[in-house]
Formats: sequence, C-alpha cells, structure tokens
Amino acid sequence: MSMKQSRLVVPEPVNEPILNYAPGDHERDRIQKVLSSMRKEVVEIPCLIGGKEVRTGKTKKVVMPHQHKTVIAEFHLAGPEQINQAAQSALNAKAQWESMQWSDRVAVFLKAADLLAGPYRDCINASTMLGQSKNIYQAEIDAACELIDFFKFNAFYYQQMLETQPLSSPGIWNQLEYRPLEGFVTAITPFNFTSIAANLAASPAMVGNTVVWKPSDTQMLSAYYTMKLFKEAGFPDGVINLIAADGPEFGESILRMNDLAGVHFTGSTQTFRKIYSTIGQNISNYRSYPRIVGETGGKDFIFAHASADVQALCTAIIRGAFEYQGQKCSAASRVYIPKSIWSELKERIVEQVKQIKMGDVEDFSCFMNAVIDEKSFDKISGYLEVVKQSSCAEFLTGGHANKDEGYFIEPTVVVTSDPKFKTMEEEIFGPVTTVFVYDDEKLEDTLKVCDQTSPYALTGAVFAQDRAAINKVAYALRNAAGNFYINDKPTGAVVGQQPFGGARASGTNDKAGSILNLYRWVSPRTIKEVFNPPKSYSYPFMG
Repeated sequence: MSMKQSRLVVPEPVNEPILNYAPGDHERDRIQKVLSSMRKEVVEIPCLIGGKEVRTGKTKKVVMPHQHKTVIAEFHLAGPEQINQAAQSALNAKAQWESMQWSDRVAVFLKAADLLAGPYRDCINASTMLGQSKNIYQAEIDAACELIDFFKFNAFYYQQMLETQPLSSPGIWNQLEYRPLEGFVTAITPFNFTSIAANLAASPAMVGNTVVWKPSDTQMLSAYYTMKLFKEAGFPDGVINLIAADGPEFGESILRMNDLAGVHFTGSTQTFRKIYSTIGQNISNYRSYPRIVGETGGKDFIFAHASADVQALCTAIIRGAFEYQGQKCSAASRVYIPKSIWSELKERIVEQVKQIKMGDVEDFSCFMNAVIDEKSFDKISGYLEVVKQSSCAEFLTGGHANKDEGYFIEPTVVVTSDPKFKTMEEEIFGPVTTVFVYDDEKLEDTLKVCDQTSPYALTGAVFAQDRAAINKVAYALRNAAGNFYINDKPTGAVVGQQPFGGARASGTNDKAGSILNLYRWVSPRTIKEVFNPPKSYSYPFMG
C-alpha cells in the first residue's frame, strides 16, 4: 500500500511556547541585532502576482510609528489592472492547487510553521515590531506563536473535517467531499495582528482555495516577509497573491467580479458593512453566493462584582486596556466597578499606571509604544478632547498625547458618571478605557446597561469570587460577547483554546482558530454510490 493510499494523520498540535526575551537570554540578543539591522534598511515591496514581482511606480512609505520620520519600506500600489491580474492569477492557480492531495497542501503549512518557529522567527517579529510598533512580547505572541498555531491547528482541524462522513446503509456507500469554493477568495486584513492577517489568507488556501490578499498599508512590511515565508515553504505561484491598494478602489474592482467566491475580512464595522452592501447589490452577478466572513469592531467590557479580587482586577484592566496601546479588537475599553471596591481599586490603578514606560520598541523596558499612524493618533486625541470638555467625565490617569517624534498617547483611564458617555459607547482603538462606578444594589440594572450600551459583542469579562454572581453576570451578558472571560482580561485568545469571534456589530462569529472557520471555505458534495441498483421500477406495495 502506498503512502497516499494509507490513512494519513496530521501531527497533533500543541501551542507554540512563548520565548521570554529576558535579560541574558540568547534570543534577546539575537532579536536586538535583527532590529538594529532592519531599521537601517528601506525595503522595496512590489505586488506579488502569480509569483512575479510587479512594480507600478506609484508608491507609499512605511514608517515606524514610534519614530515616524524613519522610513523602513516603500510599497507599490496596485491599480485596477493589477487587481484584475491578481484575481486572474488566483483563478489560473486554482486547478493545480485544489487537485493536490489534501496532505500535500497541509505539508506546506506545516513546513511554514517550522520555518517560522526557526529561521523566520526573528525576521517576522522584528518587522512587526518596527512596522506596527509592537514590543517584543506582543510581537512574539502574535507574529510568531499565534501564526505557528494557526498553521498547525488548522491542519489538524482540516483532517478532522475530512473524517466527518455520513452514515451508509447496506449496499450503499455515502460520502462527503469537501470541495474548495468555486472561484477565488479575497482576504482584506488589518494592521494590528500579523498572525490574523496571514491567517485570513492562509485558512481558505489550506482547504484548496486561491487568494488575493490585500493587507493594511501599515502592515505591509511584515506581510511582505510573510510572503517570503510562504514561498520558501513551497506555496505554488498564484495560490496567494499580495497586493497593496486603495481600499475603495480595491473594493470597487474585486467585489464586483463574477468569480468572487468569498471575502475573509478583519477591520472596521463600517468597512465590513460597505463590503456586505456591495456584494448584496451585485448578488445576481456572481457564479455562486460569496461567503462573507468578518471580524469587526468591539467595545469590550470588564464587569466587576463586589466580591472581585481587586489586585487581579487592576492587573486585568491595565493589561487589557493598554497592551499594544489598546489596538486590539478585544481591548478592555469600558469597565463597570461597584462602589464598594472603587476606592481601593482606584489607588491601585493610579499607582500602577504611573510605573508604565512608553517609548521605542527597541527599549525592552517599555510596556507601551506608539499608536499606528497619524490618522489614528488624531482620532484618539479627539476623544481626549471630548473628555476635557465634559462635565460628567474626568481623567484618572493620562489624557495627554504627543506626535512630535512618534504617535504617543498616554495610558488613559477616564471616570464617568454617565454609563452612556461617548467613550463608554464608541470604539476608540487606543489606550483609553472608561470606568463607570455603580451602586452595589443596582447590579442587575447595570448589567442591562452593559448589555445595551454598545452595538458590539466581541469580548467581555467578569471578576468575582462569588460563584452565584459569576453565573448571574455570565447569563445576563450571554449575547454581549462571543469570547467571555471569568477572572481574566478580555484579550489574549489562544488558537485551539479560545476560538475567537463575536456577533452583533462585531462580525459573523465564525471563530478563527477553530474547525468552524474552515467549514466556511468549503462547499461539500454528497456522493451516494449504490453497489447493486434496482432493476425494476415497481415496489412491493404494488403487488
């Protein structure tokens, strides 16, 4: 029996260990050398279409957000011609890619995982740190560990999916064939997670689809190195095509194409609604109804009960709100605290926030770095001005912003007496969290307020030692978060452990990092084979 005929088993995945980068560690010295070298380069990034480098001459710069006068890359922008070429390239590559043994496709991803765990780790981490202003720990858990996990766990889930087969009656063999979608998939990806961006292109590709990938402009450097990783892992040309493009122009071209089979998106709710609307308006033009999978905004909460461990709660607020400058879809941006523990908690927050250092990613003593770009800086600064002008809100910490050298916003805690205050309702996507202090006896009323304040439903957390209180809060907020945490911050979902996604205005809740997401990129075919088919049309009842 040949290897292809025998039952193949994907290695059982385990989550990639997170390196510490502590003083004296070898990996710390190594990454610092790579950072020093990479920051001196200006990388030219072409469009990568069908394995070919395409230069349009229309370029934009990638700068370091924490030193925005330093250019580290220039990328070529695609126009309608290149967008069409990328889609055609994906279609041209489809037949060969989908006809491969599933195990051969999976092998490419498993190789990519091992390359990323080894020789590519420093490169992907450093490009994420410099281009997206992430400290080494945030880059390590994202660009290295989570992406390795996506590759390995998706391979394992793919095998599980293929093994899910229907029942068969005597003389009949029923099968389910998991075909890739007919056409091409486009992945439209965000700046804030290198792993999410890569996975949005990779997960449809694993199950046999071919992809046009448009990253965020501010993630182009790490996206470019991710494509180099894919190439070395053995991806055939045209399976994933990388293009940078103006968002509206890209949407105008790609979303109207007859062969569009699906959209894999992470980004703003407003943009996703526009994509959904455009597809709806063009629904009669498509070969098949496009699959639309999106993870969008969040206004994520921490809800504390009077029995909460105050120190653990304080740590969760600070980490949840300020890690990666609050630029996580899951960042803790509204907090509900009972009056009975507020005084103690307030002192702890002020004391700990004072210790937070903010600066360059190459200074490993910095807990925080810069927000992604000037547009984001100005938006967040606008919310700080709203607080300054308000009579019902004040700063407990922070409130200042400076963009002279980098786009730096202080870790800001706002306290408001209005549970529907602007910073309690709207997604800010920066290091700003707002606290509402409620009367202990108004727990149930405040739960209703928490549930109804935001249009989003991505992540949330409860802090309590009282189990009955945990159950009450979890049930009352059961539709307010797709990822819910008990006595932990609402960020940091791990592939294979906490499949990620939310509903309401937060997306389609298709759970990246689980088998549920892979099902969205296949179109099953049922096959019934009868070994001894009937030879007469008549039935016994007719006798």
